[in-house]
Amino acid sequence: MKTTDVLVIGGSAAGMVAALTGKSTYPQKSFTLVKKQKEMMVPCGIPYIFGTLDSVDKNIMPVDNMMAKAGVESIVGEVISINKENKTVELAGGETIKYDKLMIATGSMPIKPKWLTGADKDNVFTIPKDKVYLEGMKEKLDSCKKVVVIGAGFIGVEFSDELAKKGHEVTLVEKLPEILSLAFDEELSGRIEELLKSRGVKVITGNGISEILGDEKVKAVKLENGEVLESDAVVLSIGYKPNSDLARQAGIYVDENGFIAVDEYMRTHEKDIFAIGDCAQKRDFVTRARVGTMLASTACAEARIAGMNLFKLNVVKTFSGTIAVYSTAIGNTGFGTAGITEARAKAECIDYVTGIFEGIDRHPGNLPDTHKQIVKLIAGRQSGVIIGGEVIGGLSAGELVNVIGLAIQNRMTVNSLLTFQIGTHPCLTASPAAYPLIKAAEIIANKLRLQ
Repeated sequence: MKTTDVLVIGGSAAGMVAALTGKSTYPQKSFTLVKKQKEMMVPCGIPYIFGTLDSVDKNIMPVDNMMAKAGVESIVGEVISINKENKTVELAGGETIKYDKLMIATGSMPIKPKWLTGADKDNVFTIPKDKVYLEGMKEKLDSCKKVVVIGAGFIGVEFSDELAKKGHEVTLVEKLPEILSLAFDEELSGRIEELLKSRGVKVITGNGISEILGDEKVKAVKLENGEVLESDAVVLSIGYKPNSDLARQAGIYVDENGFIAVDEYMRTHEKDIFAIGDCAQKRDFVTRARVGTMLASTACAEARIAGMNLFKLNVVKTFSGTIAVYSTAIGNTGFGTAGITEARAKAECIDYVTGIFEGIDRHPGNLPDTHKQIVKLIAGRQSGVIIGGEVIGGLSAGELVNVIGLAIQNRMTVNSLLTFQIGTHPCLTASPAAYPLIKAAEIIANKLRLQ
């Protein structure tokens, strides 16, 4: 029987970072990582396989090399059962591994609704983190002219843009009134939708899918309003569900939404067992409500916390909730969001105030590749604490939204941003006299003074 001090189940972002952080924190301990596939995909890079990268092989995480350099053993295999009493796991090949500490990082699976008639037809695809599946999917999509993408979250938007870039006729269908409506407020999501349309993607909102038509292969999609869209392929991008069956079968507590329950150290209810990444329970940083956020960045943050607290708890190294920092780009326009939206603040009955500023991301404005930059900040009315923010602009928007995420995490106030000392350069940032983040904070401050 093989033995190890720490066993990590899962070789994607969460499992990889947990093993690396754990080994760095406890170098004297032995670490073993078990992953189902030899080659693991970069999760955030999957849509770009179908356009920018044009190859599955260009989106591979070097997990084995990273593990070897860190002194972590990497095994290809599938864990089929956990015996928490004996502290052992069984692999599909019959091998048993005994552990002292166990980290479950089994991730998530794409949703294919059972109610959707025709979902089992040829050329109906989900978007799993599976290299073999994605290779077959890409080969089939390359021969398809008309593609319907269902679901306009970040992955659906990115996927649609990448397929359109390769010359496909793409229709993006979203049941909610706006695309990206769970991440952006209406005044910003509308601008992103127009940008997507300008790049050749047909967008249908406020209308969901009711049936996929065809014999053995997709021929069309029927929408809830009865409209029929001719299609050679359908891509379902309607979300993911936690892959927690292994934990549930082992008697580890899983909540009503399928997430493994954890505390702020990423510990489950079972001694010496941790859970991280998409399979682990999440709470919103601001509201403390349970949320279904699934992000590689959140998974990595959880993994670092778990890795550092495996054998000795550090009271300052805890996971205080997901801030849900997202960012992506369409062409050379970047956009991102952090924290809660104004719509969410209203729904949660938070007393808030907003500030929106439109400027440019470089100075002066006649520099090449200058973009209009829009920053929206949301703050608590009484405290002035930043609780959310949204950015649209050039590619620098990705890093600017990270700054907003840091402000939220550290519970910075509007006044703190007003005295924010920044470094600027014409080719890199907006003007220090009209820095959008500071100006948006200034608008909020003025509103608060007028109360």
